[in-house]
Amino acid sequence: MHVKSFVTSALVVLAQGSSVLGAPAPAPAFPSPATPLEVRDGDDMSIYSTPKTCTNPIVRKEWRALSSLERLSYIAAVMCLQLVPGKTAGTNKGVRSRYDDYQAVHIRMTDFIHFNGFFHPWHRQYLAMFEADLRRYCGYQGGVPYWDWTLDAVSEAKVMQSPVFDSFLGFGGNGGYIADVSNFPPEYISMVDVPGRTGGGCVTSGIFSLRPVSMGPGNSTAYNPHCLRRDISPWLMTQTLNSTVYNRVLSQPDFFHFTLVTEGTAPGVPAMTTHGGGHLGVGGNVGEIANMYSSPGDPLFFLHHSQIDRTWDKWQKLQWPARKSEIAGPDTMFAYPFDWFGPVPYQNVTLNSDLNFPGMGNTIKISDVMDTQDKILCYKYV
Repeated sequence: MHVKSFVTSALVVLAQGSSVLGAPAPAPAFPSPATPLEVRDGDDMSIYSTPKTCTNPIVRKEWRALSSLERLSYIAAVMCLQLVPGKTAGTNKGVRSRYDDYQAVHIRMTDFIHFNGFFHPWHRQYLAMFEADLRRYCGYQGGVPYWDWTLDAVSEAKVMQSPVFDSFLGFGGNGGYIADVSNFPPEYISMVDVPGRTGGGCVTSGIFSLRPVSMGPGNSTAYNPHCLRRDISPWLMTQTLNSTVYNRVLSQPDFFHFTLVTEGTAPGVPAMTTHGGGHLGVGGNVGEIANMYSSPGDPLFFLHHSQIDRTWDKWQKLQWPARKSEIAGPDTMFAYPFDWFGPVPYQNVTLNSDLNFPGMGNTIKISDVMDTQDKILCYKYV
């Protein structure tokens, strides 16, 4: 089955879930393709790091700004990527699809790209690579949407009504409530106890409830198929993703403080802001997206990180072009100013520091991703 034919078929199947386009409906069962999907470009990793002249940037829009057809097109493209053969199974035994490649590389790189100066630039390129694969393998025409959770974090009721949780034009909702999750394996349980959690079970609505997550939870790329779990805490989301917190992030005077406040100034809920709030607000104590390693197993990861990247872009543009070259932070996880567990040796990252994507893309420099419309990137937020 040709990939574009697959996407067309996926849109038809999704549309059959409702007699009126846009009305929520239970997710229909989706058949596997009869023949392997076509994979273009082979194993060429250079396409993600090839310099380009950016004259027509890809446009990334907020989820609710997309038309019904655009939302379905994105959902279908993600479904498609979950069926395109993976490329890194030789290293990551749990990989079954190109989508799994992205979960696997995040699992492998987690200890090198969080709570340090690599966090923002690494995830910027990671998201651009994911976007490129949606387009080249699955015929997707748009950009990775972002989820502006400040629009939902005005009340707990509004959080649960967010269109990203729609069962037809979204990514499905919560898992069933499990009061006591203490008997879960340790790798399932978040490092932070999340107040106000309302789920914990397998997601039961939306098309992504039908596909097992291949790897994780936790720091393992072994094959471990399991259901997609969510454990939404509307309370946490209203506390960490509201416009006041968001504006606090944007108001930071330099990148050192911007990335510190984004990731959190201390462990635990009281110091949590936008990055942790999105992950643990949706994932709670046992949801996939709450797991620092395997969180891309939940497709909402990409909308959340598109919003995180949009925030960095927005912060940069407040003092452009000076902030085009502003980078800071340690090269080691949990080193100063994230040294909550004791001193850790480190050096400061620079524009010449490497960003690595093992088995996925060529090594690039931080300087390559400081501008969303220059060098190897070409996209914008609207």
